Amino acid sequence: MDRKKMMMSSLALGAAYLLRNKNSRQQVMTQLQSMGLPKKK
Repeated sequence: MDRKKMMMSSLALGAAYLLRNKNSRQQVMTQLQSMGLPKKK
C-alpha cells in the first residue's frame, strides 16, 4: 500500500472507533463544530 492509502485507512478506522459510542461521538461532533463546520439542524 502506498502512504496515502495507509493514512486514509487508519483515519477511517480511528473514526469508526471514536464514533462507536454516544459519548465519544458527541465529543467529536463538538470539536468539529468548534473548528467551524456548519451545525447539523
